[in-house]
Amino acid sequence: MRPHNNEPPITAIYIIGPSSTGKTTLCSALFKALALEAPSYITEVARKVMRSNGFTRDHVGKLEMQETIMEAQLGAEREGEMYVAKRAQSQALLSDRSAIDAIVYAILTSRNKEDADHRQRFLIGSPQFQLALSSYRQAIFILLTPVPEWLVDDGVRSMSDGYHCLAVFRQVLSELEIKYEEIGANMKDLSDRVEFVKRVANFPLRDG
Repeated sequence: MRPHNNEPPITAIYIIGPSSTGKTTLCSALFKALALEAPSYITEVARKVMRSNGFTRDHVGKLEMQETIMEAQLGAEREGEMYVAKRAQSQALLSDRSAIDAIVYAILTSRNKEDADHRQRFLIGSPQFQLALSSYRQAIFILLTPVPEWLVDDGVRSMSDGYHCLAVFRQVLSELEIKYEEIGANMKDLSDRVEFVKRVANFPLRDG
């Protein structure tokens, strides 16, 4: 992410992936481990958008819902970036999900390939998304993969096949030339996950 006013570069970390893969749990742990201030931690935007706009899980297939979520996510990211850029002691921005998530779910809930391609082009073509894309390519994306025993139905998010969802995440990230690292069932311990992200982001690791 580009710095403002010649300040040190901001390290932006996005935790993404299918439902019930531990994104919020990892973000909460990273928030504490990195000693971040609240404005530099973007909590899940989708739920807030759904509540404020009257969307439910039945509306997940509506392009309007994913567009609204994406715009709100990008707005939250801009606010977080501006806050972090002004803080001399904090140069990390942490986000629970990203605008990529809205694109993925728009594709997953499409009627057919033609509809999926249209939805992807529409969201990616958004001026807001295009402005964010260069920053995304400089950011750290951590893609969490399904852990079967962690899958739960919370009554809000779609419980579609997590591995299909994962494949679409990989496809979209690759097509957009966004680099990412994966964490999956081979690393279930939360402290290990936190240290992995810190290592990728070049933050100091715990002693021992």
